[in-house]
Amino acid sequence: MAKISDRGLENREIVLDILTEVLERGSFVHLVLNQALQKYQYLDKPDRAFITRVTEGTLEYLLQIDHIINRYSKTKTEKMKPLIRNLLRMSVYQILYMDRVPDSAACNEAVKLAVKRHFSGLKGFVNGVLRTVSREKDSLVFDTPSLAYSIPQWMYDMWEKEYGREKAGAIAASFLRDGPTWVRCNLSRASRKEILESLASQGVAVTGLSWLESMISISGYDYLESLESFRNGWIQVQDVTSALVSELADPKEGDYIIDVCAAPGGKSLHLADKLKGTGMVEARDLSEQKVAMIEENMARFGASNIKAVVWDALVTDEDARGKADIVIADLPCSGLGIIGKKPDIKYNMTMEKMAELASLQREILAASWEYVKPGGTLVYSTCTIDTKENEENARWLLSRFPLEPVDLTNRVGNAFDEPSLKEGMIQFLPGIHPFDGFFISVFRRK
Repeated sequence: MAKISDRGLENREIVLDILTEVLERGSFVHLVLNQALQKYQYLDKPDRAFITRVTEGTLEYLLQIDHIINRYSKTKTEKMKPLIRNLLRMSVYQILYMDRVPDSAACNEAVKLAVKRHFSGLKGFVNGVLRTVSREKDSLVFDTPSLAYSIPQWMYDMWEKEYGREKAGAIAASFLRDGPTWVRCNLSRASRKEILESLASQGVAVTGLSWLESMISISGYDYLESLESFRNGWIQVQDVTSALVSELADPKEGDYIIDVCAAPGGKSLHLADKLKGTGMVEARDLSEQKVAMIEENMARFGASNIKAVVWDALVTDEDARGKADIVIADLPCSGLGIIGKKPDIKYNMTMEKMAELASLQREILAASWEYVKPGGTLVYSTCTIDTKENEENARWLLSRFPLEPVDLTNRVGNAFDEPSLKEGMIQFLPGIHPFDGFFISVFRRK
C-alpha cells in the first residue's frame, strides 16, 4: 500500500472538488480523479495517495456514510448544501477508515475548509456532527449486508437471487478491497525479459501468471506515465479478463478483424500485437472523441496493422458483410463487474437502465454478426455480472442467427473449470475469481 501523507487543507480541498464534480454534476470518478492527479503531479507521492484514497474510499462507502451522517444530524444529507454534505462525507470516511489520520485532524480540517469556502455559519454544525461520529464510531452496527458493503439494496438482492447468498456477499465485499494493477505486455515491441528488467530498474514489484505470459500485475510505482515501459508502449493497463477476449478470439496471422465498440482500444491493440504485424484490425467507435482515444493509444504502441474508424455499431456496414475472420463485440453494459474500479457505477445504475442496455446490446449484435465470414469467430463480451446482459443475450444470439458455441474448455488456464465453458461462455465473478467481473462468449459462424 502506498504511503499516505496528511497535508491538511490543500489535499482535502482537492478531494472536495473531485467529489463535488462526481456527486453533484454526474462526472465519472476515474476521469475526474485522473485529471486532478495530472494537474497536481507536483505533489509528493504520499499526497497523491491521500487524495486517491479519500476520494475512492468516500465513494465506495457512500451509502454507509450517508446512513451514519443521517443518524447523527437533524438535517439529512439530501437537504444539506452540496459542499457541506460532501465535506462531511469525506471527513466521516477519514474518521472511520483511515487509522493514520487522527479524528481530531479530520474534524479540525473540515471546519477550516468550511470557513475557507465561505460557510462560517455552518462550522459549528460540521464540527458537531463529526465529533459525534468520532465518539460513537466503535458502537456502529450495520444490520443489513447491503449497508455493510455500501451496495444499493436492489442490487444486492439481485445478486443474491442470481448467485446465492454466499457469492453475493463475496462479490460485494470484493469491491471494497484494493486490487492489483494488471498490465498487458506488448510482446511485439519488447520481450518479457526487457519489460521486467525495465520495471525492476524503477523499483516496481511484479507478479506474473503461469498460464498467460503477456499479463503481469504491478505495484510500488508512483504513476504510470513515470514508467519507461509505459511511455515506450511496452505495457498497457488491462485486466486479465479483458485480455482474455483477445486470447479466446484466437487470431491467426493475416486475419482481418473488426472491433465494433473499440475505445479506448486495449483489445484492438492486443489483437494487433497477436497478429505480429500482419493482417488488419479495424477499431471502430461511435464518435470522433472515442476514436481519438484509440488513436492516442495506437501512437504510443506504434502498431502498423490497426486503423481507427468512426462508425455507429447500430448501423450495418454493407461493405463488411462476411469479410471478417473475427468480430469483437465488447459492448456498452451496466459495468457491475468493475464497481471496484468505478464505485460511482453502483449509485448511477438502475434496473431500467440495465434493461435498456440489454436491448441495445441485442441491436448491436444483430447489426454486427453478419460481418463474420462463414467459419469465422464472433466474441461477445461485457464487464458486467448481470445475467440478462450476458447469458441471456448469448443464448438469444444462438437462437436467432447461424452461430454455434466454441468449446472453451482448457483455454482459460487450469484454475477455471466452469460447466459453461463447453457452451462457449464464462462469467467471471469478482470475489469468486481473482479478477474483474467479466463475461465472455465465443461463437463460430456456421
